[in-house]
Amino acid sequence: MEFLGITITEWVGYLASAVLLVSFMMKEVNKLRIVNSLGALLFVVYGIMLQTSWPIIITNAAIIGINLYYLLKKQD
Repeated sequence: MEFLGITITEWVGYLASAVLLVSFMMKEVNKLRIVNSLGALLFVVYGIMLQTSWPIIITNAAIIGINLYYLLKKQD
């Protein structure tokens, strides 16, 4: 399935890239981690849509885990 000559899989990849880029414009670290995690989650979906691209899935799952660790870690 295509939209404007681009496959849905590619659209998910472009959206993931855009969200990831936007995350780096955040001044507040927690907001950056939340938006960055959303981008990483979209990349995991993209990796799955690519007939299971493990390097993309593993790297972005790790990024989500790291972001969650710091988001949930008690502030001292």
